[in-house]
Amino acid sequence: MRRLSKRVTRRSRRVLLGLVALIAILALPAYFWMKDANANLAAQRNSRMSPVIMIPGSSATMNRFNQLVDLLNKQTDKKHSLLRLEVENNGKIKSSGWINRGDQEPIIVVGFENNRDGYQNIKKQVKMFNAAFELLDDKYNFNNFKAFGHSNGGLIWTLWLEKYYHRYDDRITIKRLMTLGTPYNFAETSINQPTQMFNDLVKGRRKIPKSLDVYSVAGTESYDSDGLVPEQSVEAGKYIYQKQVNHYTTMTVTGSKAQHSSLPQNKQIVNLISHYLLDSDREPKPDPASPENSGN
Repeated sequence: MRRLSKRVTRRSRRVLLGLVALIAILALPAYFWMKDANANLAAQRNSRMSPVIMIPGSSATMNRFNQLVDLLNKQTDKKHSLLRLEVENNGKIKSSGWINRGDQEPIIVVGFENNRDGYQNIKKQVKMFNAAFELLDDKYNFNNFKAFGHSNGGLIWTLWLEKYYHRYDDRITIKRLMTLGTPYNFAETSINQPTQMFNDLVKGRRKIPKSLDVYSVAGTESYDSDGLVPEQSVEAGKYIYQKQVNHYTTMTVTGSKAQHSSLPQNKQIVNLISHYLLDSDREPKPDPASPENSGN
């Protein structure tokens, strides 16, 4: 009897273990299906995100647009969260701020430890920016975005579009680009004196997406300059973008805060960003500056 009882007990254990194993085997596909479903839901949620990615100019940090974002949030119905990244010279990327859950149009600022001027440094910054863009792409999985660049930030965007954008254009669309006080021909006041950078930008223009809408904004503290960048250098952007992109529009901002370093805090600029760059259809309270020229 004892031997029979032990046999029954062993057999029951084997049956029980078999049932547990069978349940585990059957449950695994369901577990992985739920895991994939949750990942897909997260990806779908992030795909509705359309961030505004901003790049500051030389000598500026990732905090350059803090005041601009504050001003923008004061006059828009939907508040935009702010994430700031800095790409260090050793390749590490540090961040501050965050993207609020449910914010479909956050603002992301990318700055650089190497924020010096000069064409060679700008080319390094383009490579550093692409590292940050790869990180953002991997983490947030957005499928479209808008771009803003102040001063040399507009040059970084232009070079990135020509050198790196093709790596992403099958799944990520850049919808609009606004450059502010961008010296496409550096300090030159005549297109008859092209810099090496300007020649390179013109040469690579065919790689810029044709679906892009571009807004080039100049500041004029005097009649022909924002105190640092000649208006003619900003206007040189037309040789890069005009007849290449979907729409190319130039605008000029004047007044007491049209000086180069003050432009990002200029309320007219905030209005232009709200009116032309953001996805919101809400009209800004003050009238934005009128475009001076528009065309393909």
